[in-house]
Amino acid sequence: MAKPQKINDTVSYQSNLLNQMASSNTQVENTVFNAHDITKVYEMGEVKVHALRGVDLSLYQGEFVVLLGPSGSGKSTLLNILGGLDTPSSGTVRYHDHDLSIYDDNALTTYRREHVGFVFQFYNLIPSLTARENVALVTEISINPMTPEEALRLVGLEQRMDHFPAQLSGGEQQRVAIARAVAKRPEVLLCDEPTGALDVQTGVLVLEVIERINRELGTTTAVITHNAAIAGMADRVVHLSGGEIGEVKTNTSKLSPRDISW
Repeated sequence: MAKPQKINDTVSYQSNLLNQMASSNTQVENTVFNAHDITKVYEMGEVKVHALRGVDLSLYQGEFVVLLGPSGSGKSTLLNILGGLDTPSSGTVRYHDHDLSIYDDNALTTYRREHVGFVFQFYNLIPSLTARENVALVTEISINPMTPEEALRLVGLEQRMDHFPAQLSGGEQQRVAIARAVAKRPEVLLCDEPTGALDVQTGVLVLEVIERINRELGTTTAVITHNAAIAGMADRVVHLSGGEIGEVKTNTSKLSPRDISW
């Protein structure tokens, strides 16, 4: 911010400066993830693949973030590290006051079970179980879960609870997967190409469910995609390329999923 040039500007300048400081302090207090200088190197024989190259990223309470980039940009690797499915080669990842980068397998398993919901491109439902039973797999091992019925109503499947995956459309199966992810009331919902296997109309329905969970439950939500159209519904858009963050944009106005087409 430029310094005031006139004495009469001083009060306005000081007021704006205090507002900026208050906003900055609020962000720090509401930080859910803080990843600093994250690298990830996969060794394939004598070849080293650098999936992430010194990434810095913070995610804040209740925000909706889209991680956007082509295949091989590092977005899935970054999401997996935030979710405790993978660990960085170097750097630190903090979830609130907890340093995930030093957690062992048991600690990461507890972290995933208690704090994170995952939604993947493919639904990973158990074919021999109904929608209700697929969700119950999570609620039975959670500390303070919704009932399977509550979770399925949240995603609009109250009439399909006792149907098996083979009796559901692709969009309905994905909504069961979302219900399973949010039934344990996670603070964070991480979605890896959740519309990648769906047509546009069905994909919009799934995005509406994800947006509703973010808005109504206040769940910090990160969606990775190569589909630039989805970026319009985010609070922030993080562009990744070659394992690095190239740009971070804040949307001053957000699109409804119904306004998105691709």
